Amino acid sequence: MNIWTDRKIWGRSQSLIINCFALLIGALLFAGSFPNLFFEKGIAFLAWLAYFPVFWLLYRISFRASFFYGALYGYVAYSLFNYWLNAFHPLAGVIVDVIYLFYFFILFPVLKIALVFFPKRGYLIQLLVWVSFEYIRTLGFLGYPYGITGYSQWYILPVIQIASLVGVWGVSTLVLFPSVYLAALFSRENKLKGMHSFLIGEWIPAAIWGICLAGTLIYGFMSPVDYTGAATRRIALVQHNTDPWRGGLVEYRRNFNVLQELSNEALAQNPKPDLIVWSETAFVPRIEWHKQYRTDRESWLLVKDLLDYLALQEVPFVIGNDDASKDLLLSKELDGRVDYNAVMLFNKGEVVDIYRKIHLVPFTEYFPYQKQLPFVYNALIHADTHFWEKGTEVTVFEINGLKFSSPICFEDSFGYLSRNFVRNGAELLVNLSNDAWSNSLSAQMQHFAMAVFRAVENRRSMVRSTASGQTCAIDPNGRVINMAKPFAEIQLTVDVPIVKNVTSFYTRYGDFLPRICIILIILMIPAAIIRYMIKVRNHGKD
Repeated sequence: MNIWTDRKIWGRSQSLIINCFALLIGALLFAGSFPNLFFEKGIAFLAWLAYFPVFWLLYRISFRASFFYGALYGYVAYSLFNYWLNAFHPLAGVIVDVIYLFYFFILFPVLKIALVFFPKRGYLIQLLVWVSFEYIRTLGFLGYPYGITGYSQWYILPVIQIASLVGVWGVSTLVLFPSVYLAALFSRENKLKGMHSFLIGEWIPAAIWGICLAGTLIYGFMSPVDYTGAATRRIALVQHNTDPWRGGLVEYRRNFNVLQELSNEALAQNPKPDLIVWSETAFVPRIEWHKQYRTDRESWLLVKDLLDYLALQEVPFVIGNDDASKDLLLSKELDGRVDYNAVMLFNKGEVVDIYRKIHLVPFTEYFPYQKQLPFVYNALIHADTHFWEKGTEVTVFEINGLKFSSPICFEDSFGYLSRNFVRNGAELLVNLSNDAWSNSLSAQMQHFAMAVFRAVENRRSMVRSTASGQTCAIDPNGRVINMAKPFAEIQLTVDVPIVKNVTSFYTRYGDFLPRICIILIILMIPAAIIRYMIKVRNHGKD
């Protein structure tokens, strides 16, 4: 009896060790697929097998155990992948890790159910579920696109060209298939039956994937936009290499001096740039607020110096700033001030137009549940969180014949936003970002990798002016034209092609692929339940 008990305990312990080891390998492969601490660009090919240990594990564990392993994977994978979030505030890292613990706590049981309801081709349902999950987690208040599988392929240009048809979701689907297929092949059940029978029975899905992969590569080499005859615009991107929010007026003055010096360097070139771009909130004092109210003399004097400088320039400037105005209905402040994270287009010292950020960063820029979760709201306020109001207008700037839009920082990680800008007439995407707070090349590269897809999806050039990196220009095919050295005070002047008469399939139809996946899953649910009930009833009769 004791020997039997010991063997049982050892068997369970061995199974637990194997399962946890599989999850750890999966989490490491996932994190290694993207830009990380050891590989600046990430190792793209790892993503093609990164989820194999995860899907293989789902064949080994029970439905009840899937909750535990899902939570464990979500926490470990995102702790490794987004380790740099702790540099912003320890609370930021904890929040994201816990959110993904909860997400995968739900996802793993759903993936396990797919195998129960569809024992023969559950792996295909798992593929649909995972792509749907990647899309759903970009929606709403908690929308967070970091870690979507397709972004790992950002520098494999022949593969990512299909983003102009199906967005990043098509790349994710293509990359995920080998993991779900191989996990099914090496599952315990197929080992007992013989893996050759699985290969014979499931050759059609594998063949379809092979055809899609071949088609992707053919399209990738044949489809890139030929912009050799397109007009170009010279854009100067200023990187002042500091987190602009750190410090007070003395530091703001120093930043302004650096921004001036780098801008003057760009203006001294021949020919001059058509546009000079400063990064997100590069200039911190509220320009329009202090210009109008002048309640803080020192801040107003700094704003006045900026406006005097801009008034002397013949070249338009794009500047990130806190756009403040009085609105007693919206404001929680005594002075009635409402703040927006904004981009301002200046021409000879006057504001031509303003874009106010639409998709705010959850918790760090926006928290709409003050009444429902006051303890969370108060914790964020005590952590010196700067909240903004949400903008509503999809602004397309126009100056000297150039039409462009400026997604702010986090916004260039969402496909729908850049798509809306282009549909409204933007010929160029001008991103203003600040990732300097992370003090991490990995964070900056992960952010930049997503921006590459916005160029490909819409067949528009994108330029990025950042506080500390990655300041760069990307052509409509996702090729990096030039990139400034990160963590350096530098200006990068780049000639970028302006593509006007090309409208991609993605720009027209958007994120239709993951929506189709969701619809298919919903349609399958009743049939799956009926099949399972019949199976249980027949088993009971036997």
